[in-house]
Amino acid sequence: MPTLTDSRTLRAIELVWKEAQVLDAKDYRAWEQMYTDDAHYVIPIDPDTDDFAAGLNMVYDDKRMRHLRVERMMQGYSPSAVAAARTVRIVSRFTVEEITDTSVTLRSAQILNAFKRNEFTTLGAELTHRIVLGADGDRISLKVVRLIDSEDAVSASGYLL
Repeated sequence: MPTLTDSRTLRAIELVWKEAQVLDAKDYRAWEQMYTDDAHYVIPIDPDTDDFAAGLNMVYDDKRMRHLRVERMMQGYSPSAVAAARTVRIVSRFTVEEITDTSVTLRSAQILNAFKRNEFTTLGAELTHRIVLGADGDRISLKVVRLIDSEDAVSASGYLL
């Protein structure tokens, strides 16, 4: 049975925490490099779906779309980049879904606190990360952000989840 003390699991958790730190620092180029070429970054609307390709999503990004999203976040004239929110995220409550010699799939909980234009916003989400373990470094091959309020209206955030 996979445990949180398994060295592969610890490597995966460290990468998830590193991703949170990189996003809070708005280091979007570094964030983009944390993903495998075939990875997907998904924010589904249906909290129960696993068929992201056929479902309705707020975000369903492959490599090309992640790159375009990063470009928008870095361009000063984009609404999402102008006065971008300052964020602090806490990722915890890790559970191991699957573990092999080459990958770890984790579930966790995220609380994201954002401050933009004199307003605070708090978002809660269930995260799924599939981490590919490699001798040259570990990378994310799937990230699913299941917002707890995904079926309600969500305004443009000005940050990546």
